[in-house]
Amino acid sequence: MFIRNYLFSILVAGLCLTESSAVFADIYKYIDKHGRVILTDTPKNSNYIRLVKTWKGWVEQKSSIATEDFAKNKRKYASTINYYAKQHRLPRSLLHAVITAESAYDPNAISRSGAVGLMQLMPETARQYGVKNRRNPADNINAGTRHLKYLLKLFNNNLVLALAAYNSGENTVKKYGNKVPPFKETRNYVKKVIDYYKKYKKTMAS
Repeated sequence: MFIRNYLFSILVAGLCLTESSAVFADIYKYIDKHGRVILTDTPKNSNYIRLVKTWKGWVEQKSSIATEDFAKNKRKYASTINYYAKQHRLPRSLLHAVITAESAYDPNAISRSGAVGLMQLMPETARQYGVKNRRNPADNINAGTRHLKYLLKLFNNNLVLALAAYNSGENTVKKYGNKVPPFKETRNYVKKVIDYYKKYKKTMAS
């Protein structure tokens, strides 16, 4: 066990040194079916776990979603959410539903897969929409809304499939014949967002 942890530390350090911006690079760990540890700065799915450097060494980053400021942050970001909902022609109640499920309105939320911010942008999605700081609320909401709009168009305005793709990736939905993938996390996510959407539609104009 000591040797394995020692080698693991060397691998992490080596990966950091190969990055031009090593100090700021996000590092993720994945253990494949053979028990091999894979380290990367570009996670491919939700099974990759973000690593952070602490005084104890490298540890796994747990979800940092906080709910104690839910109501305050919901009010705080409402105008920004409404602005991008109108700009991209999506119901604001839908964006609120996605943000509630994704981050509980915490702009600093980080998932175990490395998704960041209010709408939980992965690094590749952020790059796709030109976002440099995923924790910036306006940029995060704008990119997340644009991505959701893109997925709705891709799946012919099928909300269930668009939400499934937002959670697990468009290629995963396509892989399963344009159906919700048979993953408990994705199916629970879709149901949760739709439930929030129905709730918010009753209290919001759109």
